[in-house]
Amino acid sequence: MSDVNSIKADATKRMQKSVDTLKAELMKLRTGRANAALLDHVRVDYYGSEVPISQAASVTVEDARTISITPWDKGMVGAIEKAILTSDLGLTPNTAGTVIRIVMPPLTEERRRDLTKVVRQEAEVARVAVRNVRRDANQAIKDLEKNKQISADDVKRGEAEIQKLTDQFVAKIDEIAAAKEKELLSM
Repeated sequence: MSDVNSIKADATKRMQKSVDTLKAELMKLRTGRANAALLDHVRVDYYGSEVPISQAASVTVEDARTISITPWDKGMVGAIEKAILTSDLGLTPNTAGTVIRIVMPPLTEERRRDLTKVVRQEAEVARVAVRNVRRDANQAIKDLEKNKQISADDVKRGEAEIQKLTDQFVAKIDEIAAAKEKELLSM
């Protein structure tokens, strides 16, 4: 039965990774509300190496719609501005001396509907990933039975535990997606 427990532990870890990936993907969605994590994947040339903006400047949220970026080196202002402009975010930075501000434009109703579709797609990708983990775990349990390491009762119990785990993670994914949709539609 300890083999089943290790399979369950591995499945839990892999399912949690799917949930974490979903959260990271949804953080990248521009909602019209300022969020410092929005710039996490934007990279800037910092003395010959590509680094995230957060490693070259202080990124803070001033208010609900404004992100403020203060480079640690005054010479980086232009490079950071260029990195934001060339990113896929569609944001326009405004520079005042050494402080770069990004004002988040309000979302149109059509754009909100498009973004909710993206949220649903990302959630479905995460659900499929969790179900694939379930399939792999159930197969590993069946292999243990085939090799006569566990009994048929242990297989049933193991599969039931894996299903319960799957249901928990799918519910968590649904909860995260619903919260993001509500955030998109409530602005």
